[in-house]
Amino acid sequence: MGSTLILKVRICLKPLQPFFHQGTSAFLTIKTPVSLVVPPTARFLCTRNTNYNPARSRETDRNNRQTNRQAGGKHGTNRWVEEELWDGAVERRLKKEQSFPKSVFAAGTAKRTAEMLKRKAPMAHEDENEEPVRRESREAGKLQPPERPLSPAEWRKLKESHGNMQRFDIRMMNALFSSGAQLDTAKSLLTFVAMETGTLSYELLLRYLTLCVRGGHEAEVFDVYDIMRGSFPSLDTGASSLFIKSFSQTVRWREAIGILQEVKKVFTPSPRNYGDIITAAMLNGDATTAWALYDELMENGLSPHQETWDALFKRVTNSKEEEEQGAEVTSDTEHQERLLGILLYMRNNQIYPQQSLTSTIKTWFESLTGQKWTGSWTKATPKGVCRCCGTQLESIQLTVEEYQQLKDRVMTDIIQGRDVFKKTTPEELQRFKAFVKRKPAFDVVIDGLNVANTNKDKCRQSETLLAVVSELERQGLSVLVLGRKHMLRPSRSWDKNDMKLIQQKAHCFFTENISEDDPFLLYASLHSGNHCRFVSKDLMRDHKACLSDGATRRLFFKWQRGHQLVVYGFVAAGRRVRFQIIPSYDTILQTSGDSWHVPYDDTEDRSTHEVPQRWLCLTKTP
Repeated sequence: MGSTLILKVRICLKPLQPFFHQGTSAFLTIKTPVSLVVPPTARFLCTRNTNYNPARSRETDRNNRQTNRQAGGKHGTNRWVEEELWDGAVERRLKKEQSFPKSVFAAGTAKRTAEMLKRKAPMAHEDENEEPVRRESREAGKLQPPERPLSPAEWRKLKESHGNMQRFDIRMMNALFSSGAQLDTAKSLLTFVAMETGTLSYELLLRYLTLCVRGGHEAEVFDVYDIMRGSFPSLDTGASSLFIKSFSQTVRWREAIGILQEVKKVFTPSPRNYGDIITAAMLNGDATTAWALYDELMENGLSPHQETWDALFKRVTNSKEEEEQGAEVTSDTEHQERLLGILLYMRNNQIYPQQSLTSTIKTWFESLTGQKWTGSWTKATPKGVCRCCGTQLESIQLTVEEYQQLKDRVMTDIIQGRDVFKKTTPEELQRFKAFVKRKPAFDVVIDGLNVANTNKDKCRQSETLLAVVSELERQGLSVLVLGRKHMLRPSRSWDKNDMKLIQQKAHCFFTENISEDDPFLLYASLHSGNHCRFVSKDLMRDHKACLSDGATRRLFFKWQRGHQLVVYGFVAAGRRVRFQIIPSYDTILQTSGDSWHVPYDDTEDRSTHEVPQRWLCLTKTP
C-alpha cells in the first residue's frame, strides 16, 4: 500500500512541480473537473497553513514507570509485612505501620498528604460525584470517530451532521489519534479531504504523521517523509522530531542523522532528538557515533533523558559495518570510563535514576569482565548505614568550605538580593543584623507564625507556639523566635500571658506586619553556624530558586534537609512536641571505589523537594 501510494502521489504532483518551489507559498491546490475520475490516493496533495502553530504539534513522549504501593494498616499497629520489591524479591519484616511518613523530604510525602487532606475535606465526596457528570458533558461535545474506514460520501454526511464545523478534518484526525483508530480510517479521511478541497493542509498531514509514528507504520512514515520533503521548502520542529524518532527505530536510522543536521541549522535539537539517534546507534552497535552525539548534546548544555543513559549502559558489540570500514571503535575500557562518568554526572547534579535505569546499571556492573560486582536492593538505617553491606553513607552535614560557600551565596542572592526590600525595609534589616550580632549564637531559629499555624484551631495560636518553644527550651537550647508585631497585640489567637512566657524562654524579634520572615530566618540560622537548626514547615522553594547557580541550589537543599525541623502531627496541651526525623546521611549517588550506592526513584509520587528512600548497593569482591 505504501509504495503504491507514494507512486500515485508523485505522478499527481509532477505537473505541479514548478509551483512547489516558487518561494514559500502557503497553499498548494489543484482544481479537478467533475467529470475527471482520479484515484483517491492521487489526491494526496499538501498545503501549509500560515496560522499553524508548530509548538502545539509536538509529540510528547511519556515513560510509563511502574510503581509498587504497599497498603497501609491503622496507625500504630504492629504486623508482619511481606513487601514485594520491584525486582521480584520479597522482604518480610516486622513493621510499625504509620499513616504519615517520618520526614517531609521522603519521596511521596507531598502526594500522600494531599490525598489525606482531600479525604478529610467535607465536600470531597460531593465533588467526586459531580465530576463524572461534568466529564460526560465535555465528552458529549467531542467528535466520535467512526469505527471503520468511510467513503467520501459517508464522511461528507458525517461532517454535515456536525453542522459543517470549522477545522473538521483536524478535529477528526485528533479524535482518531486519541481513540487509537486504525490507520485505514485515517487514510479514508485524507482521501475525503483531498476530494473535497483538492488539497491537504500541512497541519493535517502532520497529525496523520503523528498517528503513523505512534502505530509504528514505517512504510507510511517513509511515504509522508518523501511527500513533505518534495512539497515544502522546510519542516517544522514537530515534523522533524517525528521523523527522527521514527527513522531511528528502523534500518534507515542513519538518515535520522541527516535530519538532525538540518535541524541544527535552524535551532538547537532537543535532548529527545539526540536520544533517539543515540539509542539507535547503540542498538546497531555503533558506539562511536552514539558517544559523538552524546558529547554534542552535553556541549549544548542539554540534560540527557534517562532512556538515553539506559541505551548507553545496554551496549552491544560493534557492528560489522563499523569494523569493515575501519572506523574508530570505542574500546571496552573507554566505554566503561564514559559510563562511570555518567554516574558522576548524576551525583554532581543530584539526579536520581528511575528503577528501570537502575536495573540496567546493576546488570552492567555484574557483567563486567574480570570484575566481581554484586548488586542488591536495600535501604539505609536512620543512622545512614547500608543495610546490605554495612557501609556508612555520606553525612548530610556540609563541610566547612561548603557551608561558607552557601552562606556567602545566600547573603548575596537572598538577603541582599535585588528584591529583598520588597519583603522588608533597609532600616529593619539593619536593626535585625545588629540584634543578631549582640546575641550569642542560636541553636534553633523558629518561624513563629508558621509554627503557630501547625494546628487547625487558630484560636490559640500562641499556645501552640509556646508548646514548641517550651520543648526546645527544656532541651537546653538557645532559641530565637521570629514573629510579627501583630502577635504582641492581645487577642483570641494571641494570649498576652503566652506571649510573655515565650519572650522569657527565648530571644524574640518581631518584624513589621508586612515583612516576610524567611530572609530573617535564613540570616539568623546561617550566621549562628553549622550547628543551628530552624523550625518551619515552609519548604523554601522560592528562596532556593533565587540562588544564582545549580551547585549552590543543591548545597542549599542539602543544608535544608540536614537542618530543618518540622513539627510531627498536632501540638496538644500536656503532650510533648515531636519533630520529624532529620536524616544523618545524604541521599546522593556515592562511591568508595569498591562500592557504589545509588538512590533510585521507585515511585511516580516524588516531588522535586523529596528524595528517594530505596538504594542499589553495588559491592566488588576482591
